[in-house]
Amino acid sequence: MAINVSTKTNTTKEVVPAGTHIARCYAMIHVGTQEFEWQGEVKSADKVRVSFELPNEMRTFGNEEKPMVIDKEYSLSLHEQSNLRKDLETWRGKAFTNDELAMFDITKLLSKTCLLSIIHAETKAGKTYPKITAISKMTKGTTCEDQINPTFQFNYEDSFDTQWLSDTCPSWLAETIKNTPEYDNRISQLEGAEFDKQTQKGDDLPF
Repeated sequence: MAINVSTKTNTTKEVVPAGTHIARCYAMIHVGTQEFEWQGEVKSADKVRVSFELPNEMRTFGNEEKPMVIDKEYSLSLHEQSNLRKDLETWRGKAFTNDELAMFDITKLLSKTCLLSIIHAETKAGKTYPKITAISKMTKGTTCEDQINPTFQFNYEDSFDTQWLSDTCPSWLAETIKNTPEYDNRISQLEGAEFDKQTQKGDDLPF
């Protein structure tokens, strides 16, 4: 998965241009439950990061031409006031029915196209970064180039990839993931399964 984060302190990463962009969802990372402070109270929320490639914003990364990418993090909630639900409804161009909400699988977004509205914001330190402010349905007659980055998914069930986490995932995101209860539970399950496997081998004796 292409997450173009520079590892050199003397290199300035180009910021995704502000404006409206044709985009395609190509990756989804279930981060897990994080704690945060809200109005003086410690709260927690289960988070997911959704990644988009911008095929009309090609750049050279190393020796390859690849699209610029941008992510947005959401709480995994489809409450009527949640950011995820608001973006999904403008993306599909209609509201959810109760039946649709009950059956909705967020991974259905992978490989789907959309229009992203992006602005430039600033951190407290004065650093400019791109921010997705709206996601909408592709307008009639608008087309999107074929997907360039491979579809990627990380979750704690059937797509738990420890090699990606150690080799490819940005260090700050890997650290966040490793500090979630979902990660601890999954590692415990894997270690337990390995222990059971070794125990069974030890019991295979000729007497």
